[in-house]
Amino acid sequence: MGLRARRRRRPELPLVPLIDVLVMLVLFSFVTMRFANTQTLNLTLPKADTAGKNQIDPNGVTIVIQKDGTIIFNGKPATEEQLTQLLSQVKELSRDIPVLVSVDENIPVKTLTFVMDACRREGLNKISMQTQ
Repeated sequence: MGLRARRRRRPELPLVPLIDVLVMLVLFSFVTMRFANTQTLNLTLPKADTAGKNQIDPNGVTIVIQKDGTIIFNGKPATEEQLTQLLSQVKELSRDIPVLVSVDENIPVKTLTFVMDACRREGLNKISMQTQ
């Protein structure tokens, strides 16, 4: 029997393994996270029985014609003149850049025709229309 009192060991929290696990969880969540398009549009797409794939190409151009006739080029509003200028800039990069046109089913054909014609005038070859 000793006269000395036994000292209690101070509780320890191993921080290095805990930090390693947290870093791995954050890394795993970033790798598996799916980044959705933040652009929310109130469109009713027209239906087509023979429609192909409606996938947005990340290297492509997206043109949206909203219900009020507003033209949106890659998420930014554009007038008809600005659209023509933007399409000519796209043509300078490559004529094979895919162009996806999304329109509401109640849009006048005149607006859709202008957008499609502007793409063809600039020589863009891969034009498609998004449908349901």
